[in-house]
Amino acid sequence: MEKVIIVGTGCAGLTAAIYTARANLRPLVLEGREPGGQLTTTTLVENFPGFPDGIDGPQLIMNMHQQATRFGARFRYAEVGAFEGHNCHHRLKIDGEWIDTEAVIIASGASAKWLGLDSESKLKGHGLTSCATCDGAFYRNVPVCVVGGGDTAAEEAIFLTRFASEVFLIHRRDTLRATKVMAERALNNPKVKPVWNTRVIRYLPDEKGEIEAVELENLKTGKQSRLDVKCVFIAIGHTPNTAPFRDKLETDPNGYIIQKKGTQTSLEGVFAAGDVADPVYRQAITAAGQGCAAAIEAEKYIAERES
Repeated sequence: MEKVIIVGTGCAGLTAAIYTARANLRPLVLEGREPGGQLTTTTLVENFPGFPDGIDGPQLIMNMHQQATRFGARFRYAEVGAFEGHNCHHRLKIDGEWIDTEAVIIASGASAKWLGLDSESKLKGHGLTSCATCDGAFYRNVPVCVVGGGDTAAEEAIFLTRFASEVFLIHRRDTLRATKVMAERALNNPKVKPVWNTRVIRYLPDEKGEIEAVELENLKTGKQSRLDVKCVFIAIGHTPNTAPFRDKLETDPNGYIIQKKGTQTSLEGVFAAGDVADPVYRQAITAAGQGCAAAIEAEKYIAERES
């Protein structure tokens, strides 16, 4: 039986791996479908403490991976297919094989929803992003756009007005879905320019492969137009990667795992850290902090079982 299995290798999972490995628990860490999480789609990270000149997202993940390996963490490219919780242990189905473990740390993150347009994967980190807090400061005094109409889109548009010269808020309807206070706050900001009844149908990169404009379509008239922007912020929501754990652990209506005390879930011995349980902050540093907390709590749980 494993001592602890960690699901996910973003900042939360890798931090948990470092801490549990240093505690001599020899964690088994599952890489999943998106090894490294969302940071692997980011170029320069300037808001992670300790890097005054910034660091590339993939490099930060690689450093953490090496650090965990150095202390004895074991990594496996595999996904969780199913989960069973028991009083004395837990079971994870990994590549068709059931593996027993004393504790589980779920750090599988949340995947941003995208538009599904051509060249989307290639342009991520090159003028296409899903995180204004992460990347907004790179686009000072230039026009940008936000795609979406909910609270997240309104919040991101407001945040971006600190940097961008203009923020075009592109929405498929003629009113925002955001709560009244958030919608009013966004629309009353002189830098926010709503673009109603419109969808993005194409990204237009320059010769260097960076976004320079988007092609739009008015959903009422069918008219197409070009909008010059230096960055596109997609804000149409996230999907927590909790499929194997739903109906087994308590989640909110959107599927985010609910933490009961610290990082403890509704099932003893199962902990959740990072974006899989955090629909609010979604930052690398908060995920790392939760990964640390989950590891300490898992270590304490295992020690109490063995005493």
